[in-house]
Amino acid sequence: MEYIQAPATSSQGNILCCTCGVPIPPNPANMCVACLRTQVDISEGIPKQVTVNFCKQCERYLQPPTTWMQCALESRELLALCLKKIKSSMTKVRLIDAGFLWTEPHSKRIKMKVTIQKEVMNGAILQQVFVVEFVIQYQMCDDCHRVEAKDFWKAVVQVRQKTIHRKTFYYLEQLILKHKLHQNTLNIKEINDGIDFYFGSKQHAQKMVDFLQCTVPCRSKTSQRLISHDIHSNTYNYKSTYSMEIVPICKDNVVCLSPRLAQSLGNMGQVCVCVRVTSTIHLIDPNTLQIAEVDGSTYWRYPFYSLCSPRQLEEFIVMDTDIIRNQKLGAGAGVRSNKHVLAEVWVQKTSEMDTSQQYHCRTFLGHLLNIGDMVLGYDFANSNVNDEYLNKMNPQRVPDVVLIKKSYDRSRRVKRRNWKLQEMQRDREDQDTDDERQYQDFLEDLEEDEALRKNVNIYRDASKNPVESDTDDEGAPRVSLAEMLEELTLTDATGEEGAEMMTE
Repeated sequence: MEYIQAPATSSQGNILCCTCGVPIPPNPANMCVACLRTQVDISEGIPKQVTVNFCKQCERYLQPPTTWMQCALESRELLALCLKKIKSSMTKVRLIDAGFLWTEPHSKRIKMKVTIQKEVMNGAILQQVFVVEFVIQYQMCDDCHRVEAKDFWKAVVQVRQKTIHRKTFYYLEQLILKHKLHQNTLNIKEINDGIDFYFGSKQHAQKMVDFLQCTVPCRSKTSQRLISHDIHSNTYNYKSTYSMEIVPICKDNVVCLSPRLAQSLGNMGQVCVCVRVTSTIHLIDPNTLQIAEVDGSTYWRYPFYSLCSPRQLEEFIVMDTDIIRNQKLGAGAGVRSNKHVLAEVWVQKTSEMDTSQQYHCRTFLGHLLNIGDMVLGYDFANSNVNDEYLNKMNPQRVPDVVLIKKSYDRSRRVKRRNWKLQEMQRDREDQDTDDERQYQDFLEDLEEDEALRKNVNIYRDASKNPVESDTDDEGAPRVSLAEMLEELTLTDATGEEGAEMMTE
């Protein structure tokens, strides 16, 4: 305890304390600090021990009346929460400073040193420092109560896509992680043809639905089930279900459009390749390089489906290639792609190298293919495709082979890949053995498509050193170092043990 007084402008002599007679500098109370302490206690009425409620399950603190906050130890948020506990008793004093004192991590105690000032006798300003001890008391929050009661969710968003490949789900997972929408979920459950997001409130579920509708082409249905009804207060308790169906088209799928839709998209060919799926379906005509985008509402009015699955991709070798320049399009033609080059190629299956069978086709990969390159494509000449619009087309307009992408050595690409992606924590029902291959396909798509990478957070993998080879001159696309982020790991303010302080 000490006096706070302005410095004297001229030298003054000492006076005697009116109580004990000790010489002291002049002050409004004419008393020394020891005597003033016996007369006045400015911290009177401020509690020296306070209880703070803490939930062990979700590691949050209760801020009365009903708010639960996530606060790290010795953080500004925890300091503000503790000060609010004693704020009502500090209306007659002025707070000068507050800070934490070190306590044992397992003591269930938080000590805070508080400095206050108050005007006392005859206008003297007295400053005092004291310690307030906050006792941690365990209390389960309402959210954790519902989890333990197995009745924890209020709304569920069921995302489904009727396809074999999960490329769209992998892309959607990265967008959710980037915008941190998974933080509001109570549980994430992955099933065979989709994924379910469980939420504790209907507002969070509606936010997820709005995000999905802006991110991927889809349509939604809403239903709710009555759980309980209070006839006295006329309140109803519902569980809501949002069913989201994503269009069944993935990247690298070959589709056949209806004649009416193809005409509305600039008289492009009916047989097209899907080069990307974002908020719209990006299509390209391999015969003319015309491109078009189909949104969700247009798709559901004029639906079309994939003609082949990724498992039906076959490997071809380029025997001859010829770039097509200055091609003239018909009247009413749409926009052409500037990123691709139209070419006519002769290809041969790697499985038929002992024969003389070759296939002729047009492709949009003229800027990538050279004689001797490996390329993946669909063989329509030797396949039986059951599609409504394809069966009605003139057989001469149906291509023998549709090339999709250039083929590179996957083992080399995996060895020199020095980046990684984050994943959501979720429950898996059945793990498909094909999931790892599909995930590798998605990583390769990110390397090949720069526009797709702009929406994804890519992190540098510090534990993996890329392997370079002198013979690796195939020119496979790679992710530049400038596009990678450093993975950030946050530790508690008290060190490594701080995170376990309240969990024992």
